[in-house]
Amino acid sequence: MRFHLCCHLTIFFCCLFLTAFIRIVSAAKVPALCGISHPSDARILWECKRIQKGETLESLFGDRWIDVARFNRIDRRHVYPGVRIKVPNNIEDIKDFSPMPDYYEPAASEEKFILVDLSEQFLGAYEYGRLVFSTPAAVGEKGHETPTGEFRISAYHSTHKSTLYFIEGRRIPYPMHYGLRFHITKRWVSYWIHGRDLAGYPVSHGCIGLYDEEMQKKYYGYPKNPVLRDAKFLFDWVISPFTDDGRFHILKNGLRMLIIGNAPETDLRPPARGVRKR
Repeated sequence: MRFHLCCHLTIFFCCLFLTAFIRIVSAAKVPALCGISHPSDARILWECKRIQKGETLESLFGDRWIDVARFNRIDRRHVYPGVRIKVPNNIEDIKDFSPMPDYYEPAASEEKFILVDLSEQFLGAYEYGRLVFSTPAAVGEKGHETPTGEFRISAYHSTHKSTLYFIEGRRIPYPMHYGLRFHITKRWVSYWIHGRDLAGYPVSHGCIGLYDEEMQKKYYGYPKNPVLRDAKFLFDWVISPFTDDGRFHILKNGLRMLIIGNAPETDLRPPARGVRKR
């Protein structure tokens, strides 16, 4: 009798422990963007919010959802139940959000110039030093860091595809639409700016990814109504006055590009409770 009781108790506690362990592991896989720190975060009061079932950026923030997405460096496909995002106390504080400088003196003599700040996970496009366009950027994760330094856009290809990586769970080469190549290593590894998913934290294999909701709708079925096309906008701006024919092209003396900073440390464990930054 005691033997059977001990066996039942052992099984019960093992199951209890296993359930708790599974919950902890599952929770750890749900991103908490509140744990991702950018230098510009200190300028804005914000609180951490956990996305609930049925909630979307649009349902929560109406026509201001793009500002919140930019502030979190995330796309709509990655905002789902359990994810924790930063929500400003005053939505006006992030209107047309951009941490990039309005004027960048080192680019004052450049007709076109690209500045990427890995610390901010943001890209800025400049004309004679003045910011004309900025966008959140997916940058390299640990072990696959985005290279820093000065580069030039050396090629463009609007229908580029990866030769190394595939869409999750499918044998479809990952689309790198609106690709702008900026670096090739001695081992012939190429780095590009291109459209991709934005998860809100360093996630790429070294390339710089920008919003491309048309690609997401085509391959993932979401969002139903694409709005964010930053990868295409930058692509058109870079290759102008040339027009795109969908083929691969080499650029001679392409525009200059500078990548600075260090990607933020990644801590995706959800916090025990909401936090507030000052």
